[in-house]
Amino acid sequence: MTRMTPVEMARTLGSGLLSFPVTHFNDDLSVNETAYRDNLSRLADHKVSGLFAAGGTGEFFSLTPSEIDRVVRACVEETRGRTPVIAPAGQGTALACELAQAAEAAGADGILLLPPYLVGSEQAGLAAHIEAVCKATSLGIIVYNRANAQLNEQTLAGLCARNPNLVGFKDGVGDVELMTRIYAGLGDRLTYVGGLPTAETFALPYLEMGVTTYSSAIFNFLPEWALSFYDMVRRRDRDGVYRELRDFVLPYIAIRNRKRGYAVSIVKAGMTAVGRHAGPVRPPLTDFDAAEIAELKALIGDRR
Repeated sequence: MTRMTPVEMARTLGSGLLSFPVTHFNDDLSVNETAYRDNLSRLADHKVSGLFAAGGTGEFFSLTPSEIDRVVRACVEETRGRTPVIAPAGQGTALACELAQAAEAAGADGILLLPPYLVGSEQAGLAAHIEAVCKATSLGIIVYNRANAQLNEQTLAGLCARNPNLVGFKDGVGDVELMTRIYAGLGDRLTYVGGLPTAETFALPYLEMGVTTYSSAIFNFLPEWALSFYDMVRRRDRDGVYRELRDFVLPYIAIRNRKRGYAVSIVKAGMTAVGRHAGPVRPPLTDFDAAEIAELKALIGDRR
């Protein structure tokens, strides 16, 4: 199979919904590759525009480099070219470059560059970090703008001018004015991805700013619902979107917001609630208890 060019990959991602699969663990917290592969095969049968292996929902932060490579390779093998596979890179600059190169060797189609580990830095430092990863691989790079890695429009424009394989911008900040400045300056030079927690909440207003796709963690356990909701967003069916926000998404967020780290835990709880147990989360995250899973199951109702 011929790998997509960076531009082809980015355009494909922008054409539909994106899936961020959980990483399955055994009870001893080791990677359960068999269950992970089974789930990937199921997800890839749905009409998604990209699978992001070992991303935030996939607990990138808890995986070793060898585990990340194992998960990415499993994803590439199971999807068999049915949809682009985007691998993660992050932590320090040197490790991010190594992860990007390993992903290219594993057959991934692109890289999601997560924020560097912990430290804050100036725009020049962020730019140097991102540019080093861009130059370490021929794959298309999507930079995740959030937390301690927030680019302004001038820095992003400079990076785009110098690095043709920087093709995507995932927003995890929610600064509407910044997004407007970025899109006004760069337009279709980038594919824009909604990356705020429970991105369905922001999908309709972000569509008006040129953000045609978003990362759906809910897709893990309610793929049909997630695709239906995305279709309503793209049709600008305001009544349908706000009905589902009111009846499902906002109550879901209320459960998620009860404890720190539940943005990932609730997705694995959702898998359990629909009969597709994905194992526990790794520390320092904590799992839902039985009562919380029952509450989530009741909220899901007949949407599965």
